[in-house]
Amino acid sequence: MKKLGFGLMRLPLRHPDNATDIDLEKMQRMVDSFMEKGFSYFDTSYVYHNGASETAFRETVVKKYPRDRFTITDKLPMFMIQREDELEPIFEETLRRLGVDYLDYYWLHSLTKGSFELSERIHAFEFVQQKQKEGKVRHIGFSFHDKADVLETILQRHPEMEFVQLQLNYLDWEDETIQARACYELCERYGKKVIVMEPLKGGALVQVPPAVETLFRSHAPDASIASWGLRFAASHKNVIMVLSGMSTPEQMDDNLRYMEQFQPLSEEEMALVHKAAEWIRAGIAIPCTACHYCDGCPKDIAIPEYFAIYNNLKRFGKEQEMVAGTYYAALTEHHGKASDCIACGRCERHCPQHISIIEDLKKVAREVEQL
Repeated sequence: MKKLGFGLMRLPLRHPDNATDIDLEKMQRMVDSFMEKGFSYFDTSYVYHNGASETAFRETVVKKYPRDRFTITDKLPMFMIQREDELEPIFEETLRRLGVDYLDYYWLHSLTKGSFELSERIHAFEFVQQKQKEGKVRHIGFSFHDKADVLETILQRHPEMEFVQLQLNYLDWEDETIQARACYELCERYGKKVIVMEPLKGGALVQVPPAVETLFRSHAPDASIASWGLRFAASHKNVIMVLSGMSTPEQMDDNLRYMEQFQPLSEEEMALVHKAAEWIRAGIAIPCTACHYCDGCPKDIAIPEYFAIYNNLKRFGKEQEMVAGTYYAALTEHHGKASDCIACGRCERHCPQHISIIEDLKKVAREVEQL
């Protein structure tokens, strides 16, 4: 199986403010290009695009291609479940939305220390095992967003889990919070194959500082900046799949170009990406990946969008002030301001990056609202 997977978390939209209004025509072109090049792995979740990702998959893949032409991964959202009796209805709704009789892969979604303990209490591990026994799921595992010691506890207690989905990219490889390298090496030690999410850290490894772009282009002038991130992730031998949350046909075409005949990074190239990581890390103010797990704010604060504005302001300085102020003003016409935060903590409990969102919103309020 080729190592590029189509992540259905950032699909093209007809209206950027409506996450459920997916541009199915554009998505169909992307799916067709993906399939024509021999790729077949799709990844979605019950919560992506507020549920519309699953139905978009049905419309663009299931209705057009035979079942044996594609594989589909879906996820049980443990961060929004509280009781055991919620598991079955969500699973059945997932099958209905997707329009399939079984899932190739089914994960417990976004396990952290807290959601892992909850998953044990409400027997979620036993639930996915039962679905596997019934033939409704082929393979089981979990996606993970916590530190290595928590991961090891899960692997020790649940050897039945076949796969682990990890956030792995060259910026997070040595990060003390994400601990990508330590988590990856644990999976190797416990004999678990790895599926990679966020290989480009929500686009942070595409819009790189000029010095990093020069570094990469001096080595490979024709290679896209994104290719370095995906190839880094795919170069690890225990990685069987790298997900890319592609939003445009152009992104799809670029990824297919270098992943169709994938070449691992050389030792020299590995050294370059680690040097790039040092330079990029020094310039990121808030390490948000725009995953939107923080959606549902009681004040409807556009958290990822405000953080993107703030990061650009910090990266480019005064030349970005007018643009930052304009974009912020437009967003606040339909969303709460950063200063409207009531510090309820809901967003921080759901954040896979463990960002101090409440404090960072105060920074946005201080520096952006006055522009």
